Amino acid sequence: MQRVCFLLKIRADRIEEYRARHAAVWPEMLRALSESGWHNYSLFLREDGLLVGYLETEDFEAARAAMEATEVNARWQAEMAGLFESLDGERPDEAMRPLTEVFHLD
Repeated sequence: MQRVCFLLKIRADRIEEYRARHAAVWPEMLRALSESGWHNYSLFLREDGLLVGYLETEDFEAARAAMEATEVNARWQAEMAGLFESLDGERPDEAMRPLTEVFHLD
């Protein structure tokens, strides 16, 4: 199982909206993530907007591609894009850059 961690930045003026949207993620989005191989997926949000994401998957690139192929992901990414800083024209899911794991304790 591959462990993936990434960082993104939520705009300071949109943090509460980001929290609210994730308190009510669409059921079809949750289903698509699960079916695409995203497991043990968590998002952590610091008060200044730093977002830390963590997930486990057999193959991150395959899981990412499977989500990209879904219609619900396109809708979700379009609705969420305005909440993030520094996307440089990318969708939020395209801007996820996995961090290099340097230590893990089983």
